[in-house]
Amino acid sequence: MTTILHIDSSILGGYSVSRTLTADIVAKQQALHPGARVIRRDLVVDAAFHLSDAHLAVFQGGAVNSPALGEDIAVGGAYADDLFAADVIVIGAPMYNFSVPSQLKAWIDRVCVAGRTFHYTANGPEGLLPKGKKVIIASTRGGVYTGDSPAAALEHHETYLRGVLGFIGLTDVTIIRAEGLSLGDEPKAAAIAEAKAQIEALAA
Repeated sequence: MTTILHIDSSILGGYSVSRTLTADIVAKQQALHPGARVIRRDLVVDAAFHLSDAHLAVFQGGAVNSPALGEDIAVGGAYADDLFAADVIVIGAPMYNFSVPSQLKAWIDRVCVAGRTFHYTANGPEGLLPKGKKVIIASTRGGVYTGDSPAAALEHHETYLRGVLGFIGLTDVTIIRAEGLSLGDEPKAAAIAEAKAQIEALAA
C-alpha cells in the first residue's frame, strides 16, 4: 500500500494557494494509488518548536528537563518516521522573504539528523533515506524568480529545498510552481491554472 506524506506550511489558511495545490496533488496521488494511506502534517496548526540549546543538550545525552520538551522531541522523531514510511512526499512551500517559511525550516531542522537521515563517510555526507521515494513540492511565490528575471539571484527557496532534500537522500523531486501571484488577478489565475494542469498530468 502506498503511503503519502502531506505537509503544509503556509500561514494563510483558506487563502493559501500552496495549500490548494497540495490538496490537489494528494487527490491526484490517491487517484493514481487507490487505497493509499495519507499522513497529514500541518506545520502551522501543529507546529514543532524551533531547535534550542535544550534540544541539543538532550541530543547529546542530557536529561529532558520538561514534559513539553519531551513531547516536542517525540514529535521531531515522528517527523523522521514519516519520511521513512512515505512513498510519496507532498510539500507545500510558499516563498517568504526569498526562502521557505520558518515553520518548514523547523521541520527540516528536525528531519536532518546525523545518524538517522544522513551520515558522514570518508567520501563526504550520504543520505540514509531509502531510494525510490518521490517528492512533489507545491511552490508558490508572489514574484517571478525563474528565467532571466532580475529577482532570480534572490531565489533561496526551490534551490534550498532541492539541496537539503537531496542531502538526506530525496533526489526524485518534482516542482509544481505557481509564481507571479502578487502581480494581479490575471497573472495569478494563469499561474494557478498552469500549476493545476501540471498536477493533472502527473503520472504514477
